[in-house]
Amino acid sequence: MSAQAVLPKGSPHPAEFKPKDNPAFILHDKLKTGYEEQPIPEVGPDEVLIEIKKTGICGSDVHFYNTGAMGLVKLQEPMCLGHESSGIIVQLAVNSVVGKGTIQLGDKVALEPGVTCRMCTDCRGGCYQICEHMVFAAYPPSRGGTLQRYYKLPADLVYKLPESVGLEYGAMMEPLSVAVHAIANKGQLRTGYNVIIFGAGPVGLLAMGVAKGLGANRIVAVDINKERLQFAKRYAATDIYIPIKQNEGESRPQYSLRAAQDLLLTLGIPTRGPGSIDLVMDATGAEVCIQMGLNAVRPGGTYVQTGFGPPDIQIPLFRVTTEEITIKGGWRYGNGDYPLAIDLVNRGLVNLEPLLTHTFKFKDALEAFEITKAGKDKNGKFVIKCVIDGPE
Repeated sequence: MSAQAVLPKGSPHPAEFKPKDNPAFILHDKLKTGYEEQPIPEVGPDEVLIEIKKTGICGSDVHFYNTGAMGLVKLQEPMCLGHESSGIIVQLAVNSVVGKGTIQLGDKVALEPGVTCRMCTDCRGGCYQICEHMVFAAYPPSRGGTLQRYYKLPADLVYKLPESVGLEYGAMMEPLSVAVHAIANKGQLRTGYNVIIFGAGPVGLLAMGVAKGLGANRIVAVDINKERLQFAKRYAATDIYIPIKQNEGESRPQYSLRAAQDLLLTLGIPTRGPGSIDLVMDATGAEVCIQMGLNAVRPGGTYVQTGFGPPDIQIPLFRVTTEEITIKGGWRYGNGDYPLAIDLVNRGLVNLEPLLTHTFKFKDALEAFEITKAGKDKNGKFVIKCVIDGPE
């Protein structure tokens, strides 16, 4: 049984959508996965159906796979994994208004995988990323993830990819938009800024790429993994730093202050004035990194938190208050972040190619999760971003 696709105005011929099967990669419980056939989604008003071609593995996917939870959010029922995806538009809804004239059948697109209510104060105020009614792919309670053949979204949550951007990099627009949101949106980075980024994992590295693309002066990468830091230096960082060891009997606040001071001293960075740190982003969620960042940023500087961590931590509140440090949360992405991410890649200001270290067929999705979890493949090559092909 085939469904009729509705073409945008001006299309010369009707097109017929001939659906295939819809296999999905399902998480049943921690470390228990399998393939299951799913119903093909029916598009409603202003929605599009996408045939998924590429899906990246996010840290949250690995958390759910490994533990059955992501922080306080727990797996409630079997769930299709994946939310970092790109694909091809195969069906437009009847009476589609949003996106008409910009999205057409056959377009390759990046997916923004969170659907909001569009009616609450946050949505109407332009902060839809904090909508309390958000339904996000592969994040309970969820309608499921994108590791399947077909996925539907509102038409304004898919973004056409330029010819210069391949589908494998289209799947990386989701984490890149997280970095754009933190660095450009919340961090308000300006040309000549000096930046510290804690964490040289995928989001941290992407943030370094965004900072470089937007004209940062110094980009300091901080991590405990020497191999990741060496990669960061080749990729976008101007400086790298491995924190000094904590002394026996030294409290965490004392240690983080000493480590921040050592970072600045070691790299020849002043504590204030020209050359000091304008912006800090933490992608780790580690309490000591958060404390270090708040101790390293200049008076009047900005600190952005994107990494998940403990629900409650100590911070140097006196310094934050008396030196007017701005602390911001960076949650996913919001208005304008996807278009800027795509534009940065299209213009060659952010290079995603070095970050895509591994690709797998859909049938080998479990292996992809295992090497991402391990951090290295069987040959010892470390994993940054792993992308899984859509079903054949």
